[in-house]
Amino acid sequence: MVSTAYHDTRLTEDAKRDVVWQALWRFHFSHIIAPDACVLDLGCGYGSFINQVIARRRIAIDAWPDFTHHVAPAVEAHVGDVADLDFLPDVGIDFVLASNLFEHLTQPEFARVLANLRPKLSADGVLTIIQPNFRYAYREYFDDYTHITPYSHISLADFLIANGYDVLEVRPRFLPLSIKSRLPVSPWLIATYLASPLKPLGKQMLIRARPRLPNRMKW
Repeated sequence: MVSTAYHDTRLTEDAKRDVVWQALWRFHFSHIIAPDACVLDLGCGYGSFINQVIARRRIAIDAWPDFTHHVAPAVEAHVGDVADLDFLPDVGIDFVLASNLFEHLTQPEFARVLANLRPKLSADGVLTIIQPNFRYAYREYFDDYTHITPYSHISLADFLIANGYDVLEVRPRFLPLSIKSRLPVSPWLIATYLASPLKPLGKQMLIRARPRLPNRMKW
């Protein structure tokens, strides 16, 4: 469990984080999240993603109690363990984001999140994961003292499949590792970066997955 002190050291408040997520919403997520969707932000931190989302219903959960002071008033904020999802409606969530979350959990904890999330997703519900790719970020990975489990884009996809999910998309190099990167933070530079086949300093991966149904092909 991440202590409050973590937000005073590794995850301090930074306006650049909001710039990044505003651009990610504008140039990526707004194209794949419908306005009538129900969106869940797992481990939302400062709410930089969920605050940008335009959707019928927005829900955020984090174990850090102070996150409720950072999310927009219309966001439903729930303080608690990301694996305890009983408060959510069954078959009600259309889109889930877990950004920089699962590297902080053990594999059994991660598996529990996946199991408990399954009945909460709608028929077309999708889980999107963004987090460091150990294959490209191995030098910096454990600079964060709360990182527990390393994953590459291969091992993370395999873990999802092993836990009953179909992998829909894998982007090994989606973003630079953090806002502390040498790259400047600008909406248009981020848009160019997302569209470019070249990903300098790309050390964060993106994987999309959904629970496997019997009639769905395995990835």
